[in-house]
Amino acid sequence: MRISSLQIFNIANKSMSDASREMVHTQEQLSTGARVLTPADDPVASTKIMQLTTDLANIDQYRKNIDLAENNLVAEESAMTSVGNLLQRIQELAVQAGNTATLSESEYDALAAEVDTRLDELLNLLNSQNANGDYIFGGYKSGQEPFSGTAASGFRYNGDEGQQYVKIANNTTIAASDSGKELFVDVESAENTIHTYASSANKSVPGIAISVGEVIDQEAFDEFYPRDMVVTFNSDNQISPAGKNYTITERTTGRIVVANQPFIGGNDIEVNGVRFRITGHPVSGEAALPSTRNFGSQGAVVYPYDFSPPANETFTIRVGGRTETLTLDGLVTNAADFVALMNSTGNGNAQILAELGVTVDATGFKVASGAPITLGGGSGNLNAVTGLTVDGSSTSADGVPGKPGDRVFIDSSNKQDVLTTLARFSEAMKHFDGSDESRESLDKMVGVTLDNLKNAQTSILDVTAKLGARYNTLESTRDLHLDTELVTRDVLGELRDLDYAEATTRLSAQSMILQAAQSTFIRVSQLNLFSQL
Repeated sequence: MRISSLQIFNIANKSMSDASREMVHTQEQLSTGARVLTPADDPVASTKIMQLTTDLANIDQYRKNIDLAENNLVAEESAMTSVGNLLQRIQELAVQAGNTATLSESEYDALAAEVDTRLDELLNLLNSQNANGDYIFGGYKSGQEPFSGTAASGFRYNGDEGQQYVKIANNTTIAASDSGKELFVDVESAENTIHTYASSANKSVPGIAISVGEVIDQEAFDEFYPRDMVVTFNSDNQISPAGKNYTITERTTGRIVVANQPFIGGNDIEVNGVRFRITGHPVSGEAALPSTRNFGSQGAVVYPYDFSPPANETFTIRVGGRTETLTLDGLVTNAADFVALMNSTGNGNAQILAELGVTVDATGFKVASGAPITLGGGSGNLNAVTGLTVDGSSTSADGVPGKPGDRVFIDSSNKQDVLTTLARFSEAMKHFDGSDESRESLDKMVGVTLDNLKNAQTSILDVTAKLGARYNTLESTRDLHLDTELVTRDVLGELRDLDYAEATTRLSAQSMILQAAQSTFIRVSQLNLFSQL
């Protein structure tokens, strides 16, 4: 068999290249300390190595998350500890303020001054931030101050009820924050109380403010509870002489509590056992054009008709989306008889009309608010005595609803935030004038304040206990990650790390093979006919 010189060179070149490549690969293993440099070196081990490397990267991130959560919880615990100490001091002041028989007005003023200072301090604590600049008690809205306001204008919580969670393991997340609403706002009140605030739709600039208010007659307020009130500023011409005035209504029913009361900024307003103040310059509303259904406007009026029981009849009246039933249960010989039956308390008509804001006089029905009024569901007899088509539908078309001015709200509540508790305590001491009435009022406020402070401290202690449980979870999870990392690195080392003794021996053998191939090629390349002559 004849072998050409080209074949000899190709075979030698391949042999030396293979030997050189294997030696270089071994040298790379020795320099990196890794046995598997590419998936081709060990496909099964490569897959396992990738998985273990990912696990180690996840553990490293989980450790960072644990540190982040721990830092947030430490900041929260520090803030709550400071709040707890502050409330303890207020508790001491409340006990001291209970000595109404010995303390003077000036001493109460001094106590109120300290409470006001502590109130500012408390507001700052509730707006604490962590190392990242996020507000601790803002819930998900951690980028803005969660608490705002003053004792004069009331306090508002601007955050939400969310908790920020951090993932610290594959199947474990932990709350790294707590909502200020749960901690400091939704605190059980010792007695039914109120929450005051101004409407965000008000047009006054700067906006009017309502004080935190207080319940001065608990029995009267408990009878009104749980209904809410709205203070609405009317048009100036609702009173004479024209000027700022307001009407207070029930929020859900619209029933008028007090109407067209002159307004003097900063003066106390007392209603349903509640006292509060409104300050600023409210924007007045626009007057309504009353809507009417006058007797005889749709037909002749015919008397008499006897609707005495059991012949009494009913018809419906609809105002502002609310429909009620009125009763005629007597003799009607003229308009005055009809008006008397409409304004009777015995058949319930008077209460119904008052709640709807309807008045009835010798001329007919009138709704001062300008809301449409519709009469229906009656009979021909009712048509005769009213001159209206009550058996069908009789609707006013002349009313124009007024436009309300600025509004403030007084909501009934069985909860009271800690800021308001301090503000009301201070306000009660400032109202002390040495009279028996003020002593009795302050005594009651001291008792309520102590109960509310106790409830606030209980709320803080409950969350503090939860923080302890979270700390334990973080610590145990951190230890678990440490153990897992040690085992993972051990397994990874067995799969990936190089056996230096074996690799060194292999490199020596590969070097010898390369040298032999090179020496052989030199000798073979010199074999030719001319060298033998």
